[in-house]
Amino acid sequence: MDIPKVVEILLQAEAIVIFAGAGMSVDSGMPDFRGNKGFWNAYPKAEELGLSFVDTAAAEIFDKNQRLAWAFYGHRLDLYRKTLPHEGYKNLLNLCDSKPGGYFVFTSNVDGHFQKAGFDSQRIVECHGSIHRLQCVEPCDEHVWGVNGIDIEIDDNFLAQKGLPKCSLCGDVARPNILMFNDRRWVKDVVEKQKMDMYYWWQGVQREKLKVAVLEIGAGTAIKTVRNQSETYANYEFATFIRINPTEYLTEYGVGLTMTAMEALNHINDY
Repeated sequence: MDIPKVVEILLQAEAIVIFAGAGMSVDSGMPDFRGNKGFWNAYPKAEELGLSFVDTAAAEIFDKNQRLAWAFYGHRLDLYRKTLPHEGYKNLLNLCDSKPGGYFVFTSNVDGHFQKAGFDSQRIVECHGSIHRLQCVEPCDEHVWGVNGIDIEIDDNFLAQKGLPKCSLCGDVARPNILMFNDRRWVKDVVEKQKMDMYYWWQGVQREKLKVAVLEIGAGTAIKTVRNQSETYANYEFATFIRINPTEYLTEYGVGLTMTAMEALNHINDY
């Protein structure tokens, strides 16, 4: 068990940069949709209808069947709204707030749980977008807007009922501002701005020569967006790397903990 070593790294750090994947959210009780097994566990009707996760989560679904698309994403929106972030988020935020150099979060999760847990929205990169923002399905314009007031009702055939969200400019159907499979129409302006904010913060960390803990949590190898980013930051000479993952924990950069996100963050908080 490397908890003492991890605690030492985190206590000595003057700033923390967090890279969080799906494993951070799963501990809140949210299903892991990736792959048909997880998808069908969350949506038994989808298996009965012969729907695959990749086809349902692909951008083309909004061309083929908008009511089906919004059944999937509307249910996810409702689920993410109702689910509370697990205790580990609070423990992590308390740790981050104690650092003179501050923190930044880079996450592939679209659930908005870092914001819900109290993390500063100006210190978060949502690299795959957010289910709490909408865009035009085409898009007719690069604008995005919030989902306040949007509630999707789903019938017994796993189809959204009429009254789908509309683009506020052209009146066409709206879609979540999420990077989907095979997606060439994702409006990424918000994420690009978030990335620039993170870049400027990191430049300041470098100028001040702060000790940084690079904390990767729940990021797997199936889609390596988060891992690629965390390992890039781990290579800086003033950074020390920590990987938290119950199965894919091995690392050549620093310390690996064989734990779930909530388990590790609670252990670190209690140590």
